[in-house]
Amino acid sequence: MAEREETEETEGAEETDGAGAETGAETAIYTHGHHEAVLRSHTWRTAANSAGYLLEQLKPDARVLDIGCGPGTITADLAALVPQGSVTVVDHAPGVLERARETAARRGLENVEFETGDVHALGHPDDTFDVVHAHQVLQHVGDPVRALQEMRRVCAPGGIVAARDADYGAMFWFPLVEGLAHWQELYRRVARANGGEPDAGRRLHAWARQSGLREVTASSSVWCFATAEDRAWWSESWAERTLASSFATSAVEGGHATREHLREAAEAWREWGADADGWFAVPHGEILCRA
Repeated sequence: MAEREETEETEGAEETDGAGAETGAETAIYTHGHHEAVLRSHTWRTAANSAGYLLEQLKPDARVLDIGCGPGTITADLAALVPQGSVTVVDHAPGVLERARETAARRGLENVEFETGDVHALGHPDDTFDVVHAHQVLQHVGDPVRALQEMRRVCAPGGIVAARDADYGAMFWFPLVEGLAHWQELYRRVARANGGEPDAGRRLHAWARQSGLREVTASSSVWCFATAEDRAWWSESWAERTLASSFATSAVEGGHATREHLREAAEAWREWGADADGWFAVPHGEILCRA
């Protein structure tokens, strides 16, 4: 389900605060971090299951900027779809860029360039790219409106600014394992304490309007995990991330949970994953904006 809306540059605008707005620098902490369990989960992502709303907009010679690439599986798919074009990758973490380079090299892709950078202050001139894409990025940044303004700045007139983010508050599952509700509330609290917005999916349309983007097409799509294989993978991934990733560190050091609380949440994930009736949905918001 989608909607198309013409907006004036200042319509719906709100003032943003925080150091990121003043300095053009990231102020939020990336809640997930780059633990191996996180990267295994992110490697599952493809352009088909994570950027389907964008694919029809890609032309073979498009110049694409992919922000927050992680291990590079979506990036590699995008590069394969623009064989006469190019993909420039920007990520805040140098280490994960090496994983993305390895992904592109394994697939024999030679039209990808890699660089570290901050979405609040992109190191490219105005009007450089035909498509500027960010997947699961705006939920983790200190100033998503400023980030979208930067994405718009480097996008050529008539180009596309695209973003997709999950919405943690909208996630739902069956059976109703009580410990997962506690995990959900804890994750949202920790992510906000880190400076992010875990319910970003529902806010993308508003952020786009506030940033001055025009011709905003808003849509949504869902990841669903229900097969035995998907349940085992998804539940074990989150059980491990709950105990050992940067999320766990932030939860304990921030006073949001004890190690015992985290162990209980991890067991709730495993309980859900072992149930043959298990079903988990991850709703996402999506925006396609004409620059």
